[in-house]
Amino acid sequence: MTEVPNEGIICLPPGAGRRYAMGRLTAIFKADGVETGEQYSASEWHLDPGQPGVGAHRHEANDEIFLILDGCPDFLLEETWTACPAGTFLRIPAGVLHDFRNAGRAPARFFSMFLGDGFERNMPGIVNWFAAREPTV
Repeated sequence: MTEVPNEGIICLPPGAGRRYAMGRLTAIFKADGVETGEQYSASEWHLDPGQPGVGAHRHEANDEIFLILDGCPDFLLEETWTACPAGTFLRIPAGVLHDFRNAGRAPARFFSMFLGDGFERNMPGIVNWFAAREPTV
């Protein structure tokens, strides 16, 4: 990578960022509160085929934005699962029940922005939650 002219600019190569592995689900945080003045977090999510999401949930004070990059994950929007092929844009307002999953046969990948402070601080706990539910051999 070439030198970036302003220290506030973030320029990461593909695959770079803070990686959180959750079995067959991976999140890579590109920027979060530290870099954004606690205004938003930006992340890339990878879901293997057949991968459920994190479970239905709401963010009471924060909107969430998604742009589907690859595959066709399903998103739960209140009570309805909706197939979202590559190129789909979603804005989920604060308070709306949602989840995601990859019921397809191909990997899925999407970009997410969490508007507001704090989501990234939950990631270690989410990783631990997934680890506690992984089947033992």
